Amino acid sequence: MMFAGATALAVCSCSAPGRHQKTATPTPSATASPSTAAAGSTGSVDTAEVPSSKIVPMISPVASPDGVNDGYPDLTPAPLTPEAERTVKGARNVLVSFARAIELKEFDQAWNMLDPAAKQRMSKADFNKIFTGLDHISVAVPGGQMEGAAGSSYYTSQATITAKDTGGRPVRIEGPITVRRVNDVPGATPYQLHWHIEQLKLDWTH
Repeated sequence: MMFAGATALAVCSCSAPGRHQKTATPTPSATASPSTAAAGSTGSVDTAEVPSSKIVPMISPVASPDGVNDGYPDLTPAPLTPEAERTVKGARNVLVSFARAIELKEFDQAWNMLDPAAKQRMSKADFNKIFTGLDHISVAVPGGQMEGAAGSSYYTSQATITAKDTGGRPVRIEGPITVRRVNDVPGATPYQLHWHIEQLKLDWTH
C-alpha cells in the first residue's frame, strides 16, 4: 500500500499549529473506555475504609499548550459486542474514532489505529507531518462499501479532510481509507478480530 502525498504534505511543517481547544464531552466516537471511566468517576467508595497505602490520587489530564497529542480525551474505539464487531458498525466505529482523533489533533491516537503493516509503511512522525501547520480541521468519512475476501472483511470509505494552513488558506486532503478485520477463522487472535486501518491514501486536491 502506498501513502500518496506524504512527502508533499510534509511541506506544511514550517510553523506550529494554532491553539486548539478540546472538549471532554463524550461523543459516540470518543466514548471513554471502562478503565478511563472508572479513573474519572467520583464513585461511591468510602476511602476511610481503604488503607492509606492503597489510595491512589486521581490526576486530571493536563493539556499541552497547543492541544496537540496530549492524549486527552481517550479516543480508543468503544468496545462492541462480538456480533456488532463483525458488521459495518464495527468498521465505522474505527473510522469515526479516527476522524475524531484528527479533528482534535490527537494524531498519535489516530496513527495507533493503523495495523502493523500500515505503521511500517508510514512512521508516526511522517503521519504527524501530514497535519503540521493545519488548523480548523474537519474530517468526513461517509458511508462506504463492505467486501469480503480470503477470510477477511474490508470496508472502504472516501475520507475528506478540510482545514486551513498557517496563512488562513483553505486546504483539502482526500482519498480512500480501508479498514480490515479477520473473520472468525480458527487461530484468529483477539487483535485480528477487531477492525484496524489497513490502507490510507491521502492527496492534496488544492
